Amino acid sequence: MTALEPTILATSGGHRAGGRTRVEFDALVHHAVDLSGVHGRRPRIMYVGTAVGDDEHFTARMAEAARVAGFDLTPLNLFPMPNLEDIEGSVLDHDVVWVMGGSVVNLLAVWRAHGLDRVLHRAWQAGVVLSGVSAGSICWFQGGATDSFGPTLRPVTDALGFLPYGNGVHYDSDEGRRPLIHRLVADGTIPTAHCTDDGVGLVYRGTELVEAVTEVAGKGAYIVSSDGGQAVEERIEPRRLSAEFSTR
Repeated sequence: MTALEPTILATSGGHRAGGRTRVEFDALVHHAVDLSGVHGRRPRIMYVGTAVGDDEHFTARMAEAARVAGFDLTPLNLFPMPNLEDIEGSVLDHDVVWVMGGSVVNLLAVWRAHGLDRVLHRAWQAGVVLSGVSAGSICWFQGGATDSFGPTLRPVTDALGFLPYGNGVHYDSDEGRRPLIHRLVADGTIPTAHCTDDGVGLVYRGTELVEAVTEVAGKGAYIVSSDGGQAVEERIEPRRLSAEFSTR
């Protein structure tokens, strides 16, 4: 079972400290599974850790989180070489692709070198839910603000562009991101930007934003557009996801 139309859940969340494990999946990851429409079997999640160099510790923590959640998780590693013989077939055999945060600039370069950008576009069109956090959010858009180049935030403008907007992540926890997104939208470096506080996700059907959701009370989503060369910000109140998966 796959989503009935191309679906993306772009987030600034999805993970929390676990009780008996380092990490558990929070409500946003569970919502990505819900969006896939899977039922009657264990959900299949493909974890992509390119943005952290396929770090084995992160992969192990995601595997633990999947076990606790009752999901089957397959890591897709590209370092030092792909760990899967048939990448496209493997991606298409999953319900959700979850992309870890880290360096979006490095992620994009490595994905393009291996043709994963094209594979993911075909998977999106086929109904595999594309999702992720931070770099795993920005990658689906035209671009946004990133610390991939160093501690000073800079624009990235050559992301995958499945969604024709800019993207701002960690909007409430990294004080430099909001003003930079405002400047980039105002001067036309990136188009109208869709932004998320920590714990918030944006649901897209095709390229249309249909809903904002949150696993943390009191957080917001935002649309930043340009009006006469000035940035204008509109807050969207997200729907709170089930407390079954979120204790905050």
